[in-house]
Amino acid sequence: MLFKLLNDKYYGVMNGIIRVFLLVNFLFFIFSVGFAQQKKPLDHSVYDDWKQVENQQVSRDGRFVLYEINPQIGDGKLFFEQLDDKIKDSIARGSQAQFSAKSNFIVYRIVQPFDTVRSAKLKKVKKDKMPQDSVGVTLLSSNKTWRFPGLKQFILPEKDSDWVAILLERPAATKHIDSVSADTLTKKKPRKKTKDKGKKETGDLLVLFNPVTGDSVAFDSIHYFYLSEKGTACAMVKHFGDSIDSLRVSVYQTKSKTEQLLFAKAGFSSGVTTDQDGKQVAFTFSSDTSKVKNYELCFTNLKRGRPFPISGDSLSRLNSGWAVSENVVPWFHESGKELYFGTVPIQPLPAKDTLTDDEKVSLDIWSWHDDRLQPQQLKQLEKDKKKYYTAVYFPEKDVLCQLADESMPDLRIDKKSKDKYSLGYSNLPYLHNSSWDGGNNRDVYLVNRETGERKEIIHQANSFVSLSPDQRYVLWYQQLDSSWNAYLVKDKKNVTLTSTLEIPFYNELNDVPQAANPYGMAGWTNKGKAIIYDGYDLWSLDPTGKQQPVNVTQGHGRKNHLRYRVVRLDRDQPELTETLLLSAFNIENKEAGFSTVRLDQDQMPVKLVMEPFHFSSVTKAKDADVLIWRKESFEHFPDLYTSQLDFESARQLTDANPQQKEYAWGSVDLVDWQIFDGDTLQGLLYKPADFDPKKKYPMLVYFYERYSDDIHRYYTPKPIRSVINFSYYTSNGYLIFIPDIKYETGYPGQSAFNCIISGTQAMLDRYSFIDRSKLGIQGQSWGGYQTAYLITKTNMFAAAMAGAPVSNMTSAYGGIRWGSGISRAFQYERTQSRIGVSLWDDLPLYLANSPIFFADQVETPLLIMHNDNDGAVPWYQGIELFNALRRLNKPVWMLVYNGAPHNLKRRADCEDLTVRMQQFFDHYLKSAPEPVWMKSGIPALQKGKTFGFDVE
Repeated sequence: MLFKLLNDKYYGVMNGIIRVFLLVNFLFFIFSVGFAQQKKPLDHSVYDDWKQVENQQVSRDGRFVLYEINPQIGDGKLFFEQLDDKIKDSIARGSQAQFSAKSNFIVYRIVQPFDTVRSAKLKKVKKDKMPQDSVGVTLLSSNKTWRFPGLKQFILPEKDSDWVAILLERPAATKHIDSVSADTLTKKKPRKKTKDKGKKETGDLLVLFNPVTGDSVAFDSIHYFYLSEKGTACAMVKHFGDSIDSLRVSVYQTKSKTEQLLFAKAGFSSGVTTDQDGKQVAFTFSSDTSKVKNYELCFTNLKRGRPFPISGDSLSRLNSGWAVSENVVPWFHESGKELYFGTVPIQPLPAKDTLTDDEKVSLDIWSWHDDRLQPQQLKQLEKDKKKYYTAVYFPEKDVLCQLADESMPDLRIDKKSKDKYSLGYSNLPYLHNSSWDGGNNRDVYLVNRETGERKEIIHQANSFVSLSPDQRYVLWYQQLDSSWNAYLVKDKKNVTLTSTLEIPFYNELNDVPQAANPYGMAGWTNKGKAIIYDGYDLWSLDPTGKQQPVNVTQGHGRKNHLRYRVVRLDRDQPELTETLLLSAFNIENKEAGFSTVRLDQDQMPVKLVMEPFHFSSVTKAKDADVLIWRKESFEHFPDLYTSQLDFESARQLTDANPQQKEYAWGSVDLVDWQIFDGDTLQGLLYKPADFDPKKKYPMLVYFYERYSDDIHRYYTPKPIRSVINFSYYTSNGYLIFIPDIKYETGYPGQSAFNCIISGTQAMLDRYSFIDRSKLGIQGQSWGGYQTAYLITKTNMFAAAMAGAPVSNMTSAYGGIRWGSGISRAFQYERTQSRIGVSLWDDLPLYLANSPIFFADQVETPLLIMHNDNDGAVPWYQGIELFNALRRLNKPVWMLVYNGAPHNLKRRADCEDLTVRMQQFFDHYLKSAPEPVWMKSGIPALQKGKTFGFDVE
């Protein structure tokens, strides 16, 4: 069923129009390819049931694979497959599944049927009364399954354990329980009441369940809980009471199956945690009864005594005037020897409100002294309210140390770090200038976590920074001289590592007016070497500078046009293994695959596989040499595959969309041409299904920076958010040309002309099957700007669609990106718009690149989409362009989806745009009849009543 989310009248109209379109498409199909062809063109009715493979996982032991196959609209399935025996089973509406640490059971969410939820929405059921999801637990050995209704959250231990913690909505009829079994819950037997009967209770029902042994226990009125990483203990916070809450903190030990009460007092908590062994517990506590609460932090070692406030009596161990943050849950270092938490300035009690609403002033004061513009401050207000500064407590030493503060607010803590250092950051000196320079600068500090001492080691860093796992070195990239550098922690000195090499380690295709970023870093070896990238190969750097950099891949990448990158198969390991799996991408013919290389041997990479496909989502079983991965091309859906580490004997696990065989699809070719300035670029030419070079086809030109590397990307038939769906249009008789674009600073519009128009002209000159009179152009955002610019410089296109275009760079320059609240100036001076200077330094450049000033030269019919809640490009940019063309009596339409963002999100809006864009291009490029919304418009009086898809 198509457009089932639209209202009934719209749906009825759409059904009628779709039948017309299907007939037109069918007739076009018949006359273009003949009666012998059996495949049919895609139409809008196929979207809902076109499926996606999602959330794939492989068990630690490599025996089982999990994945979901979900339609765009409707109910999906969770599949789990035993790889050795190829035994597959499924669970209706299962999602978000996880394997247990021992790979012996799975836990998953069971979503409500789509029709049930939709029916409730039609009945205007309140959010808290909507049908609730359930949780399922299934033993993989026997398929025995348990289900619990009202799921809110479930957590599995990270390490070997058979327990799972499940938080359920507290049933309204339940007054109180201490504990019940899982079987009791599923059978809905009467629950045990306790001495707290009569007290007001909130919170939810926490179930601890071991499906292997069948053990279970449940606790009511739980507000916060934490299951230790090893599954040995679960700490819980319970609130109950009347005017003043009573607080209970307890720990359930899964081995002894006993609950230990740790703390009971009038007050509140905002979170609880344990170390990975479940032997230490920490929680926040406040006895404040007002809405504003200041918290302390309590800690206990379960073997040594009851909890005590490590923040001191009346917060005396914290900086004066500071309290513990309620906005971050404390957490332990993996060793259990460090407890991290956040601190904040003490919150004063709010003044009593003595004014009525009409007596209050609502005002924002913009000041030139502000580091951040007022809109940015307001956009980040909730984040700022939850801002905290990291502190650490050492239980064995009973030492507390404040690490971050208002002068160095950001600190990165690695819970697996083996030494005492961490990196701290401050962008405060650079905030003011970020409105025009992009805001990437920051000072970097080396922080001693044991003492709180810090040392600034990098001033005004603007790119990559990494602390080695052994904490002997800090590696960073300096944009100013394009060099990799190291700071030696012990020697307290800097070393430049790549200054003697002529190989560029920066992005050689960078064409924005700011220093290029590096190609990046793969990681650290267990011998303290840093592995970095150039455009093709891997390099090993000795941070001390005593040894020269070594090309790990022997220059094989650069010599053979192969871009090698490391595939991290175990993210839990901080260091790279000796044998690396590399992804390989041929930048000339776009084939992709995998190779291996050994860090401890002087050898070329060993090729495993190389094919004209795109590979993604490579995942290795934690404890076995089993891989799962995805493979796709324009014509092949990215199904799931499995193999050993060598990629031999690969087996396809899914066939998510077998119906694709019924539909005409299309193909894609890699093309190149010489642009007007003499350089050569690549692009993509998509050809229609059942392509016949003797026929003439309309062609759409689409673009967004560089696209040719995506030649093997699959495009799922679905409603569009802002740009054409390539699969749909090739299935319906269109050619699509996508040229790469390179830019010259100061001339973004002319650069687009240089690349796009030269490429389009080259295709026309090269291929006689393109209908020169039926060319269309389409772009969104930056592509929308270029579309608007190009139609002021050429009349070669019969129709153009521009989504969210900047039309006037002079008015856009001083505006706000309302999605973030930041100034737009930086993107004109430093990033995508590529002007390179301020408005006052070269006003003629801003004028020359603004389509609005050349609107009188437009002869191409234009469809604009610019939504009134666009947070990236202010929608008045679309209004300026529309009003100019309307005033000049040019054919122009503007679609404004109410409350919609830069790219559409609501499916109903996407479905609407999909049809309107198709109708627009079909009219001008296929001579289809003009629909009512184009021919005469839709008056505001008819808004929501008629949609104008029909033809008069």
